[in-house]
Amino acid sequence: MARTSRKRSTTANRAIAAGAALLLGGGGLVAVNVYASAGEGKSSPRSHNAAQSWSTIKCPDVATQNQLANVPESARAEVDRNLALLDTQITEAYKRFADSKAAIERDPGFADNAILGPLKDKRAATLDRIAIAIGRSAEKPQGLNAFAGCALQADDSPKEGNGGNGHNGGQGDGQNQGQDGGQDGGGQDQNGGQGDGQDQGQGDGQDQGQDGGQDGGQGGGQGGNGPEASDFVDITTVQPNVERVRNSRGASKGTFSSSCGVNENKLYNTDNVIVAPGVSNGAHHLHDYVGNQSNNAFATDDDLAGSRTTCENQGDKSSYFWPVLRLQNGEQDFDAGNDGGGIEGNVGKILTASEVTNTFVGNPKSKVTAMPRLLRIITGDAKAFVNGTANANASWSCTGFENRQLKDKYPLCPEGSQVVRTFKFQSCWDGQNIDSANHRTHVAFAGANGRCQNGFKAIPQLVQRLVYDVPQGGGFAVDSFPEQLHKPVTDHGDFINVFDEDLMNELVGCVNQGRKC
Repeated sequence: MARTSRKRSTTANRAIAAGAALLLGGGGLVAVNVYASAGEGKSSPRSHNAAQSWSTIKCPDVATQNQLANVPESARAEVDRNLALLDTQITEAYKRFADSKAAIERDPGFADNAILGPLKDKRAATLDRIAIAIGRSAEKPQGLNAFAGCALQADDSPKEGNGGNGHNGGQGDGQNQGQDGGQDGGGQDQNGGQGDGQDQGQGDGQDQGQDGGQDGGQGGGQGGNGPEASDFVDITTVQPNVERVRNSRGASKGTFSSSCGVNENKLYNTDNVIVAPGVSNGAHHLHDYVGNQSNNAFATDDDLAGSRTTCENQGDKSSYFWPVLRLQNGEQDFDAGNDGGGIEGNVGKILTASEVTNTFVGNPKSKVTAMPRLLRIITGDAKAFVNGTANANASWSCTGFENRQLKDKYPLCPEGSQVVRTFKFQSCWDGQNIDSANHRTHVAFAGANGRCQNGFKAIPQLVQRLVYDVPQGGGFAVDSFPEQLHKPVTDHGDFINVFDEDLMNELVGCVNQGRKC
């Protein structure tokens, strides 16, 4: 099958070739799919009449739709359970898709009949239950069934814009982030430097997923679903792109740090009590936890408030959690046979961060107010590969190069440099709610000018920095939902505020008074 070819700069070719060499490692085991050659410029473009190749299943993220923005409190639990069921249905359909790629390429109708049609029927029934649950105590949402249909996302489909090049007319807003040439770097600098042009120097056309795993049928990587060589870039080829909003006279310039360890306790689970409370394996990938030691799918507010904490300051029982990072070197970890682990394509040796810092910073234009107790915040989007990058806020870099931040690429760090993940959480609060139906609208990032908009209040911003010793020559990837293919753009972090009142007041005082605490 002809492969899509795009011209790359010499610098980019060298970077990808170097990355491929690193990722092959010293053990003779291919950690991720790599190009046969770093520059496949001699291949002819894919013919429109040629057999199509597909990389994943793309379904609308119903949780982000406007119809679910105001779910009544009495319906939240049932709605959350059904939203989690939608994720399970996609996971099951993705496995059927991955196991059937050869059959689909021979007969595209096979996908409609065996995968997408049954998936649409299941989703329609689940969406009906969501509408009925809301309708018991509020106006029943109309039109949710329009989000039942899913599509196959083509290997060479556009990675931004609406809808993409989907099969079976799937619904959704698409956006599918700009993996080609990193055109995804635009947008507001609300995260303190993700800024413009994160992927400068990468060349145009990393050919996202076009070669990976077509022969194997599952998209590359040891888990069968990524990552690809094109998901990595040599950090030394990336141009500095961090910009910061200047502080004004009324700025809150202080910082407050809470040291909570690096998960030495090995507290892991595949739950997410924020988005899927009461649902085991609601995340379909493994999380690291520091701070609160009682966080699982069934944890109540009282459980969190009464928990032990790994934080040095015992007044901070907050829960800080994120998807684990794995070294894809052929080693299996404890969850190789578990849901959320190897069964769902999350494989490899779990890497424990060598350093985790939780720093709360102020606002460049105003003082901050206290976070409400039990406030939930999610930064980043675990489904950004198919949702688009509107909520993709996590970034990747290397020590010594942190003025160069990547959103949709993993960094290849030079010898002596470590991989860095950075999570910058929303810093504006609506002043009323500790959560919202879509877990996003109650908090927001400051505008491009640094100010909170629409009556929101500035709160201390959590900036989390995770540092990893990744061996030279080893491929690595963040855990993800199976259909998200371990793309770096899907990285995300979660936070539940369980500071006691006195310590939160101390935090706010330090930040507003310009002190370092």
